[in-house]
Amino acid sequence: MSDTKRRQPRRTAKKAIFLSTAIALTSLSAAHGPMTPALADPGLTLTGAGECTYPAKQIKGTPWSLQRVLFDQLWQHTKGIDKKTGRPVLVAVIDTGVDIKNPQLTDAVDTKLGFEVRKSGKNALEKGKKGDGTDDLVGHGTKVAGIIAARPHPGTGFVGLAPEAKIIPIRQNDEKGSGTTDTMAEAIDKAVTRGARVINISQDTVKPLQANNNLERAINNALEHDVVVVASAGNDGLDGKVKKTYPAAYKGVLAVGSSDRNNERAPFSQAGDFVGVAAPGVDMVSTVPGGGQCVDNGTSFSAPYVAGVAALIRAKHPDWKQYQVVAQIEQTAERAVNAHDAYVGWGVVDPVRALTEDDHPIDHVTLDKSPARNVDAPTPAPLALGETPQERKERFATYILGGAALLVAMITGAAAVLHEHRRRRGAATEHA
Repeated sequence: MSDTKRRQPRRTAKKAIFLSTAIALTSLSAAHGPMTPALADPGLTLTGAGECTYPAKQIKGTPWSLQRVLFDQLWQHTKGIDKKTGRPVLVAVIDTGVDIKNPQLTDAVDTKLGFEVRKSGKNALEKGKKGDGTDDLVGHGTKVAGIIAARPHPGTGFVGLAPEAKIIPIRQNDEKGSGTTDTMAEAIDKAVTRGARVINISQDTVKPLQANNNLERAINNALEHDVVVVASAGNDGLDGKVKKTYPAAYKGVLAVGSSDRNNERAPFSQAGDFVGVAAPGVDMVSTVPGGGQCVDNGTSFSAPYVAGVAALIRAKHPDWKQYQVVAQIEQTAERAVNAHDAYVGWGVVDPVRALTEDDHPIDHVTLDKSPARNVDAPTPAPLALGETPQERKERFATYILGGAALLVAMITGAAAVLHEHRRRRGAATEHA
C-alpha cells in the first residue's frame, strides 16, 4: 500500500533493515516539453508495502501462491528457455535493482545487460556503485525478480514461475525516491535495446500526465518492438475510488491487480477499467538481498507473477505477438462473472491454463458460453425481504399458544404451592 513516509535502510555487517514500503518519487519533471501546473508532479510510487530484515532465513514451505500451480504441467514444455533460439527469455525488471548475492538470483540475473539510470545525466542514485543494476538497498526489485525467475534452492519451497528465464536488472529508483517518469522512460528504452521480451514495472503514479509525454512514448516504443509490458495497478484501493494509474493504464500495457487466497480482490488493490487481470498479492514470499526470503504484500508482487507467466508463453510460443501473449493470459484467467470488471479485470491469472489451453494464438478475449470459469465462485445467499401475511398469522398464533401454555403452567404451579401451604398449616394446628 502507498506510504508517503520515506525510510532510510540502516545496514550493518550482519543485517540491514529491509524496507519495501511504497516510496514516493519526488522529482517534478514528468515529461519533455511544456506542461501545465496540474500535470507537473507525476508522483510515482513503488507499489509494494512491507518490512523485514535481510539477509533473511529460508522459508521452508511452499508459498500458497505456488501451491495453486501444478508445476509438472506448467513446465512440461519450458521453464523459460526460448524453443526457437535455445536461449533464456529476457525479462527486464525496472525497479530498485536486483541483488545477485541471493543464491536464488545469482544465475538468474544477466549482469552484462544490467543498467543504472542516472537522472538528468547525474548520479541521482547511490554514488560509487557499479552501475549494472545489481545494487538494491531497498530490496523491492530483488523481490520482484525472485517471483519471476528465482532458481530452485535447497531448503526452501519458493521458486520463480520461470526459473530458467533471465532477468535484466535496471536500477531506476532508490530508497530516496530519486526516480521520475523521465528516468522510467529511459529505463524502458534501455530494456528494449537490451533485448527484453517482457518488461515488469512495479511502480505507478496517479497524477495526470500530459498526452504524448515521454513515459507514454517509451511504452508505445516497447509495444512497437513487440515487448510485453506488465505493470502493477497500484495499492490505493482502500478508499474504494476507481481511478487510473500509470503506466498501467496506458493502452497495450497489461495492468495487474492483487488477489487474495480466495481469488477475490485484495482490499488495497486499485480498481479501474484498465485492470487486465489480478494475481496473488497477499503474503507473497520472495527473495531478499543477501539471501533468504521474506513475506510482503502489494500489487508490486502481483505484476511479476504475471510477468513470469508471460515469459513462459514467450518461451513456448516465440512467434506470438505481444498482444497475443496478453490476450492469452486474460482469456485463460479464472473469473466468477462472464465479463470484465474493474476489480480483477478478466479474472485471476491461471498459469497452467495459460500454458496448456494454447492451441493457437488469439488477438483478444472472447467470452465463454459458460457463465464463468471459476466453478467454485460463491453463490449469493438468499435475501430475506420480510414475512408474508400467512407467516405473520402463524407467528401471532405461536405467540398466543405459547402465552396460553405459560399462563396454565403458572396457575397450576400457584395452585400446587397454595395446596402445600394449607396442608402444612393444618398439620401444625393438630400438633398445637
